[in-house]
Amino acid sequence: MLKHYLLPALIIATSTMLELLGFTELWQYDRVAIESGEYWRLLSGNFVHLSLNHLLLNAAGFLLVAALVWRYYTTKEWLLILLVSSLAVCGGLYLLTPELRWYVGLSGILHGLLLAGACVEVQRYPHTGWPLLLLVVAKLLYEQFYGSMPGSEWAAGGHVVVESHLYGGAAGLLMGWWLGFRAKIGADAEYSSDP
Repeated sequence: MLKHYLLPALIIATSTMLELLGFTELWQYDRVAIESGEYWRLLSGNFVHLSLNHLLLNAAGFLLVAALVWRYYTTKEWLLILLVSSLAVCGGLYLLTPELRWYVGLSGILHGLLLAGACVEVQRYPHTGWPLLLLVVAKLLYEQFYGSMPGSEWAAGGHVVVESHLYGGAAGLLMGWWLGFRAKIGADAEYSSDP
């Protein structure tokens, strides 16, 4: 059971190591650097932070996601959701938010992970799944119309890029739907092949 939570622990440990070693500038999403061929930043920008406070805030968010929904997918599925959410965050920023020069943090990915898990929660426990899903979607909508949640910029120690939350959340919803659809087709095929 603890082995299943190795991925969140590894991501938090990696982000902590990058913060302590001062890798933020080298790994952050940076539009100019990406245009110069530093494509790794389309992934790595998600794993470095503004400050230790920002890292701790994101680590707490990751632990919350792990506590709420981590049991719903295998480690391979979470890796896939993580990869797609990571690329959606920085790819979305690059393609859809061209005025943004740089970005750091796990929060966009966290929205994706949480919404992917909420898709399963809706199917298994609708009385808690729907409120979770609707609460996160309402937060994303609030941020798009009114900006970051009150107090979040103070807690993070800088500007909150709410578009990252939207792009990561959209990727998580799509991945949750797709993985759920695949699981349903697999279950239906297994059911129909029973004698």
